[in-house]
Amino acid sequence: MRTVNVYDAKTQLSRLLESVEQGEEIVIARAGRPVARLVPVADARPRVPGRWGGRWALAEDWDSVAVNEAIAKTFASGADA
Repeated sequence: MRTVNVYDAKTQLSRLLESVEQGEEIVIARAGRPVARLVPVADARPRVPGRWGGRWALAEDWDSVAVNEAIAKTFASGADA
């Protein structure tokens, strides 16, 4: 794990990020005392919209008056689910 001071981190940020992308961890220090650590992001995969599509479904009456009244009644009474 390499340690760099704040000034060097500011002036060499692009190079430091390249090192981090390769898996290196870098500690940034102020006056010799560690204050931050640059580490690779754990999961840099892009999000995929619709990934959960088809895995669950709503009941047909999910927004009916009766269901909404039951929910309102539950919250009004302070009952735990």
